[in-house]
Amino acid sequence: MPVLILVRHAKAVDRMDAEDDFARGLTPRGRDDAARASAALTAAGVVPALALVSPAQRTRQTWSILSGALGEIPVESPMALYHASQDFLERAAIEAFASASAIVMVGHNPGIGAFAHDLAWKAGANAALPDGYPTSAATVFDVSASLGEPRLITAFNPKAD
Repeated sequence: MPVLILVRHAKAVDRMDAEDDFARGLTPRGRDDAARASAALTAAGVVPALALVSPAQRTRQTWSILSGALGEIPVESPMALYHASQDFLERAAIEAFASASAIVMVGHNPGIGAFAHDLAWKAGANAALPDGYPTSAATVFDVSASLGEPRLITAFNPKAD
């Protein structure tokens, strides 16, 4: 069964502290939380074959930290992933499953959180996800290539620790 890993970017600097939203980098807490998410994903034994990462600085920095533990894999960063909707993310995942059996998506709320919560609800595991899908939240699902029959493997809530 294909594996889908959904990660919200780590905590970024305030909008007023960056040139624009796209250029917002991670805070020290964000880097720490991303490292904790990376450790949680490593402990779950997930090994993605493809990364779909929004091209915004905070998502690329989050991926850089995650990839240190998850491994160097092909990365696609189309501009369309920047603040992508749940529907777009679903289509991108289905398309990616044509060439990879395990993908990781690093994106933004509300799209990435809505996608994770929808899959968790379909899996009967919505109580396992954090409310609102905070920065650095990560969930891993077994799914069919069409995203049907999801089964929650693990969920990392950075606010739980």
